[in-house]
Amino acid sequence: MADPKGFMTTPRQDWPRRPVAERVRDWDEVYVPGALLPIISKQADRCMDCGIPFCHEACPLGNLIPEWNDLVSREDWRAAADRLHATNNFPEFTGRLCPAPCESGCVLAINQPAVTIKNVEVAIADRAWELGFAPPRPPERLSGRTVAVIGSGPTGLAAAQQLTRAGHTVAVYEKDDRLGGLMRYGIPAFKMEKHHLERRIEQMRAEGTKFRTSTAVGRDIGAAELRSRYDAVVIATGATAWRELDVPGRELTGIHQAMEYLPLANRVCEGDLEVSPMSAAGKHVVIVGGGDTGADCLGTAVREGAASVTQLDIYTQPGSERDEDIDPWPTYPKIYRLSAAHEEAGELRTAPAANADARLFAASTLRFTGDADRHVRSLHLVEVDAQRRSVPDTGRTLPADLVLLALGFSGPDKEDGLVDQLGLGLDPRGTLTRDARFATNVPGVFAAGDAARGQSLIVWAIAEGRAVAAAVDRHLTGSSRLPAPIGPYDRPMVV
Repeated sequence: MADPKGFMTTPRQDWPRRPVAERVRDWDEVYVPGALLPIISKQADRCMDCGIPFCHEACPLGNLIPEWNDLVSREDWRAAADRLHATNNFPEFTGRLCPAPCESGCVLAINQPAVTIKNVEVAIADRAWELGFAPPRPPERLSGRTVAVIGSGPTGLAAAQQLTRAGHTVAVYEKDDRLGGLMRYGIPAFKMEKHHLERRIEQMRAEGTKFRTSTAVGRDIGAAELRSRYDAVVIATGATAWRELDVPGRELTGIHQAMEYLPLANRVCEGDLEVSPMSAAGKHVVIVGGGDTGADCLGTAVREGAASVTQLDIYTQPGSERDEDIDPWPTYPKIYRLSAAHEEAGELRTAPAANADARLFAASTLRFTGDADRHVRSLHLVEVDAQRRSVPDTGRTLPADLVLLALGFSGPDKEDGLVDQLGLGLDPRGTLTRDARFATNVPGVFAAGDAARGQSLIVWAIAEGRAVAAAVDRHLTGSSRLPAPIGPYDRPMVV
């Protein structure tokens, strides 16, 4: 604890964002380059070294947060990087993409703004790369065992890196033409520029991990054939089966899933396309779904030059402070949060019919109507109460040339043949079944990440990847020194 009074003398200061008018004209990350380092040591000083660090419990990775806060306050970047990478393979990803449940569990957050844990994390990760503290770590010797990892999202990459470093020969199979899963084509570049992903993949290549892109297991290669080639298989395909909206007019053209829309915008940034065929330019856009994916669609549509953008959230607007009866500390509370995309939409007034940040809360879609060409032109909605019951006389209509459905995901995609070809078990939610060792009902096949857990946060995805790697290592060798931060049945803290 470098400054015992830091939490009393230093106010919270977050990484500043670039001006809205500037950042909506490009796809670069929204934060001011270079503005974090000058403030981060003082922010790390605010850590109380509280004795019982609930931030550990709030993060499934078990990050050693007070330790690296202290090291950052002393500007010992090498030791801080070592502590950070001891529990997290990809802190530059989580530091940009995770909603930071660790900050909700910060003891200081009981009665003050929490320590900026997420900002400290990303500062360490970026400094580690700048100063050469994240070199490849190839194994000293090979085990002679082989593992196939299906899926290159955060779970698959974490599992592959851990198993490679343990000495196994690992090949990662990815159905898309580039690696990264949703981090590549689902997360907009303004949230995480792709060079962070490329840099980590190159590190993994140097360590010995092999990658097979444009290969859908179950279609391009039979799942049973793949299983016969390797000593073990890890399924980390994610939860890509999107939820539908069953209302009249859904069949109209111009209504798309968020994960049909976002990948095309990302491909424009990658240089594959000049213009997205689903571009929001000049269109009235309505996003159905109030979560992070909906916010990603919002920020993307704003950058594409939409005529208007409105986001519908079926939940009532939460308060700005934690409700101790519903979400007591240290659980992750449902409070009003203003993402960068909502800040942009609010300042630019993209949704005159909505609230200040383009969101309409407590709004339920009734139906869509279209023109003579069967293209969507309007969305009809009604206000609902906390039990999602329609409120009389609250119906309204929004113009809608492009509707994006961001309603979440129910489990792995069943259409690629992987599940059927291996005969994998599914639970009632549609996710893969597994036992306490992450093993499926098929010998030698393991399941991890959203495909088995269900839709979750990136920190849970990486924790799953690390834990399944330990399970596979134990399966192959009889024991393992790899860390297993969580079990397959662990869940976030709730009341």
